[in-house]
Amino acid sequence: MNKVLIANRGEIALRILRACRELGISTVAVHSEADRDLKHVRLADESVCIGPAQSAESYLNIPAIIAAAEVTDSVGIHPGYGFLSENADFAERVESSGFVFIGPKAETIRLMGDKVSAKNAMLEAGVPCVPGSARALGEDPEENIKLAREIGYPVIIKAAGGGGGRGMRVVNAEGALINAISVTKGEALAAFNNDTVYMEKFLEKPRHVEFQVLSDGQGHAVHLCERDCSMQRRHQKVIEEAPAPGITEEQRQRLGDRVVEACIQIGYRGAGTFEFLYENGEFYFIEMNTRLQVEHPVTEMITGVDLVKQQLRIAGGHPLELRQAEIEINGHAIECRINAEDPTNFMPSPGTISQYHCPGGPGIRVDTHIYNGYRIPPYYDSMIGKLISHGEDRKTAMARMCGALQEIVVDGIKTNIPLHRELLNDEGFRRGRTDIHYLEKKLAVSS
Repeated sequence: MNKVLIANRGEIALRILRACRELGISTVAVHSEADRDLKHVRLADESVCIGPAQSAESYLNIPAIIAAAEVTDSVGIHPGYGFLSENADFAERVESSGFVFIGPKAETIRLMGDKVSAKNAMLEAGVPCVPGSARALGEDPEENIKLAREIGYPVIIKAAGGGGGRGMRVVNAEGALINAISVTKGEALAAFNNDTVYMEKFLEKPRHVEFQVLSDGQGHAVHLCERDCSMQRRHQKVIEEAPAPGITEEQRQRLGDRVVEACIQIGYRGAGTFEFLYENGEFYFIEMNTRLQVEHPVTEMITGVDLVKQQLRIAGGHPLELRQAEIEINGHAIECRINAEDPTNFMPSPGTISQYHCPGGPGIRVDTHIYNGYRIPPYYDSMIGKLISHGEDRKTAMARMCGALQEIVVDGIKTNIPLHRELLNDEGFRRGRTDIHYLEKKLAVSS
């Protein structure tokens, strides 16, 4: 693994480049015409323009990425997160073209990318799941009504190939069920080219708790504690922290053992995340992300494990050297996603950064690709960085985050930094008592 092509952009591309440098791996940056001035493009050993600004013609253009790997004699391709990171066809094309896909095998991505097959695989592995249909919903309305009655209202209809909060609809009463299934199927077909849907019990006030795993595909796997990602808006995470407040060591060990066993059973390779809803002391599996997560830094801060370097080593065929007994939790970490958007109406705010000041101090980490004079293009996700704090306990991590949010300066555009300052002082968040609906209810009241 002496040369890696980074098939992504922004802060995650820079994060991967830095990990490669530490391991002595040469890097190739691919970029769109709009991204010539990205920091990682300037720092990479080689760079290749793969198309116009539109993602479909550049970062989602599989032939262009494969061609860039060929002309640069790359060995591996790291997909980062988003874009093609969970595209099984891309992983398959990478491997069949003679390159190493730095992630799971294509068949594993397909297994876990379909929510129905993923749920069945987890049930076989003894991982607790939300009560619901064991298979895709059929066309018989009477059967679907009967199933909903057995589960108990409210229920939620979900797209099997969905993600990012799309393809979901809550049904509170039987009269709305059949229409909800039909509408969700139509949305799923349009968004994911797959109209398969399934039904689950809708939990009223759950938290979002997820377990980070590493597995080498050779029979060895570990978990690296859990994260709480309950502070969400429209199913998109806003603040993440690790470990999750209120989770006991006994709960952590019990569920951690199960996700590790699940990794071994499905032959998982690389870094991944098991996502759960947590309510009334019980965990319910909802999906597995077969890639690196945006929020991986909080796990790195409390465990000291570099997840990207582990990904690269595993992809290079090295067995996982970490053992579960060696992984210890050190303190607490919090991450705030910094977006180029209006903090009140959340409209994207592209433009040129006239002044950027990075905060500092003990326990502060900033993952970002921006710099003074950098122009944020209007074509991509609005996240421009992540601000992470670490302390010996949650109180210290929160205090350090509050200080960092006061120090950070991003002028020339609008950002959600004012919202984060407000949330860090919110009584519910400070007490660790937020569920996945908390933020949207708070915003609805304030508006």
